[in-house]
Amino acid sequence: MISPIAAGLGAGLGVAAGAGLAGGVLAYASLWPGSRIFGSAITAPARPGELALTFDDGPNASWTPPLLDLLDQFSVRATFFLLGSRAAAQPDLVRRISRAGHAVGNHTWSHPNLARTRARRVRDELARTSDALGQILGQPITLFRPPFGSRRPAVFRIARELGLEPVLWNAMTSDWSEPSALRIAARLQRKIDRIQRHGRAVNIVLHDGGHLDPAANREPSVSAARLLLERYAKTHRFVTVDAWI
Repeated sequence: MISPIAAGLGAGLGVAAGAGLAGGVLAYASLWPGSRIFGSAITAPARPGELALTFDDGPNASWTPPLLDLLDQFSVRATFFLLGSRAAAQPDLVRRISRAGHAVGNHTWSHPNLARTRARRVRDELARTSDALGQILGQPITLFRPPFGSRRPAVFRIARELGLEPVLWNAMTSDWSEPSALRIAARLQRKIDRIQRHGRAVNIVLHDGGHLDPAANREPSVSAARLLLERYAKTHRFVTVDAWI
């Protein structure tokens, strides 16, 4: 016979284990791009043969211009998720991105973890960035990517109230810290080929900027983008993310 103390202890451990499991599920849902627990977002549709190159954390005065030259060389249009604080400091570069035919999205003002940010600040981060980008470009911003992919239910609700469509991804590697363009490109190529075999388009994340350093060295990321373009530009269709709305 189990004593009341043992039974109570077992129940307590079960509750604790359940709470730990629930916490793990919620942590996963707040960060993993494939999770839909906290709401739907654009990732990539069932369109094999389509690729979207997306770039986060810019603009970067040193590396965004050569990246734009590279994309123009291959006649490819990409999607740039810009930080409002960086965009406000470099309006001419933001206009250059848009004039080249690339899509521009909202990546918040200062790159906070929105899963841990109060709703009032979430709204301010998104509204301030959309206002700044809208004034620079003379047109509304409709795309939004949460920094780190972090979110909770209020984040996507606020974004949509501001006219923003949330965008995540299905192919990314640590290009922000990996010094080898060859390794960045190889890892992404394996993901791209696997996703394509499953009949889906691919939403690729690279970084032309850095949220901790406005002058971050993004040579490996830009060189990796070149390698991807050299491999796929003749056999695949590159699109901007808004083509999937």
